[in-house]
Amino acid sequence: MNKNVGGIDKLLRIIVGVVLIVLAITGTIGWWGYLGIIPLATGLLNFCPLYAIIGVKTACPLDKK
Repeated sequence: MNKNVGGIDKLLRIIVGVVLIVLAITGTIGWWGYLGIIPLATGLLNFCPLYAIIGVKTACPLDKK
């Protein structure tokens, strides 16, 4: 699995994911807040399946894994 998420993209995904999950846990937003698991996971894994499908890559070209 090649990296296709990097830098600021990774940081934003992690922040958005955590915020959505926390808001869902506290009851501020509905169940859909648990969908924050998706950006959190893609940020932590440095890989986004949707990016792979559409051919987008925000990771540095020098990063091999």
